[in-house]
Amino acid sequence: MSAVERDDETKRRQRARNWAVFAALLGFVVLVYVVSILRMGGH
Repeated sequence: MSAVERDDETKRRQRARNWAVFAALLGFVVLVYVVSILRMGGH
């Protein structure tokens, strides 16, 4: 495997990890939002 291929693989993995972190944060924000809406609704 050449250095260029290794670099491309590293970038691809980093991008996948970034998307996973983004999805986890977005899920957490949505969860907090839904819980706060339910609490304000008096349920």
